Amino acid sequence: MKRKLIVITSLIIFIVSFLLLGRLCQPKYQTHLIEGSMIREYYETEKNHEVIFVGDCEVYANFSPLRMYEKQGISAYVRGSSQQLIWQSYYLLEETFRYEKPRLVVLNVNAMRYGENVSDGYNHLMVDYMPMSVQKLQIIKSSKIEEGWLDYLVPLIRYHDRLFELDEEDTEWFWKTERNSFNGFLVNKEVKPVGTLPAKRPLTDPDFADICYEYLDRITELCHNNGAELLLIKAPSLYPYWYDEYEQAISSYASEKGIGYLNLLELAEEIGIDYQTDTYDAGLHLNLYGAEKLSAYFADYLKNNYQLTDYRGNEKLDKMLREYIEYID
Repeated sequence: MKRKLIVITSLIIFIVSFLLLGRLCQPKYQTHLIEGSMIREYYETEKNHEVIFVGDCEVYANFSPLRMYEKQGISAYVRGSSQQLIWQSYYLLEETFRYEKPRLVVLNVNAMRYGENVSDGYNHLMVDYMPMSVQKLQIIKSSKIEEGWLDYLVPLIRYHDRLFELDEEDTEWFWKTERNSFNGFLVNKEVKPVGTLPAKRPLTDPDFADICYEYLDRITELCHNNGAELLLIKAPSLYPYWYDEYEQAISSYASEKGIGYLNLLELAEEIGIDYQTDTYDAGLHLNLYGAEKLSAYFADYLKNNYQLTDYRGNEKLDKMLREYIEYID
């Protein structure tokens, strides 16, 4: 019995030490690559959102849910992540429906241009802090490239080489982390005007990949089965180029399926976006000033086209709005 007790105790100490060391080495995404913290933040919020955004950086950089709340009382959350691919959006949305039942899902269609996996590094920004679930496993299975399952599921295996590169972030945020976004919106006040964009090259293949249509179909069906409307959008990003062939394909798809589609890139002038002042990286994404304009416009559009509740006066949302205004000021 004594020998067994020693073995069990040693095993417990080893497992706990292994897990703590993995936590120490795993990036905290608080001051570096803060985009990796946004997926985690969703699980720390109350799940009472009528509008859910899914998509890549074109949603988390361009849409401010709290400005939409101030303008039209809309309760929204952006479940965006860097280079979020269409199959990742599907599984993330499937997981979202486990937590809440939004009335409207807004999907940015920029990811339709990517028919294959891009980077294990981008994948980690999305899945590292997702709680264990079938959807997390499906994202890993459908997205991993060179890394194996253990690299995604055991932090110490993936990040062991950081043991000798640790900094203050790793110790300061070991036990707890702080919020970096406001309902999934990442504030950026930098200003970098649009200069000369790269030459617009002819498309070698104007058709979206079959896998992209497969998962767009699955997202459409998933929304229908959960009683949510689906709105496709194209955010106002000047680069990478949104070709006419892409526009025609998405417009035709939306018309065929009877769902909404709004190209906000074409409405930039009406919205009031000035690419000399309203972008932080020369037209790839909007900065705070551009996102505020876009969010106010989009809130009016949703109010006029969808049956959404006006939550203005909600004590918790009002508090969040005050914190947001104080932060950006």
